[in-house]
Amino acid sequence: MPAQGKHRRSPSTSLRRGLAAVTTGGAVLALPVIGATSAFAAPAPSAPQAAVVPASVPAQVNSAVRAAPAQHSVKAGETLSKIAREHSVSGGWKKLYEGNRKIIGGNPHLIQPGITLTLGAKPATASESKAAKASPAAERGSADRADRSERAGAAPVANAAPAAEKKAVTYTNDLDGWIRESLAIMAEQGIPGTYEGIHRNIMRESSGNPAAINNWDSNAVKGTPSKGLLQVIDPTFQAYHVPGTSTDSYDPVANITAACNYAADRYGSIDNVFGAY
Repeated sequence: MPAQGKHRRSPSTSLRRGLAAVTTGGAVLALPVIGATSAFAAPAPSAPQAAVVPASVPAQVNSAVRAAPAQHSVKAGETLSKIAREHSVSGGWKKLYEGNRKIIGGNPHLIQPGITLTLGAKPATASESKAAKASPAAERGSADRADRSERAGAAPVANAAPAAEKKAVTYTNDLDGWIRESLAIMAEQGIPGTYEGIHRNIMRESSGNPAAINNWDSNAVKGTPSKGLLQVIDPTFQAYHVPGTSTDSYDPVANITAACNYAADRYGSIDNVFGAY
């Protein structure tokens, strides 16, 4: 808020004896100025000026409105990580989950379409904080510059997409590449797990064979045999399938990410699994 100006005020006490200059036909005469008891009394104190509401108040009000918690209606295929990233939620998907745990339930990686999440207040930027303290003229100038910058910066964002696509990471079509690609997707989705934890469980479950299937255990007897690198049954694969991956449970990356998603829900992480799960 701009600092209040210091307004001068005429002295209320009687004037001291002094000299006043007047002109008569071009000549300057010095006349004595008599105290308040004479006919020339001191001028009355000026009336106090009305309080002026700083122009920055509306900006502060607008800032308060912007700080109010926002909401988001979940759409099919969305994840907490994606929503937190798109809305710049401070603290990421974990903070978003903490604030909506009652609505989401016990598994932060499985959110139902149609539920409404509270995103929380978006933190004020340094430029917004300065704008609240700036003078009205500076505030208007900052707003104009910000508007111009926003319009000028909009086009490069769209043009930058092809460049980002060119830098896309490629993975080898083998066990190492499948694990690394799965870890990249898991990082985006907020699913915990390490290379060592995934590799250890794959070697125990399938020896690294993505086409492995178990036709003899209790699951197979029920008609839902365990499949793929991490031996996932179809009902579990469908429940914990990670959006953006193949819907084929034999697909190496889809199998790994779904299994890790399930392990995170039940054990906290695939790293905590050391046997049949």
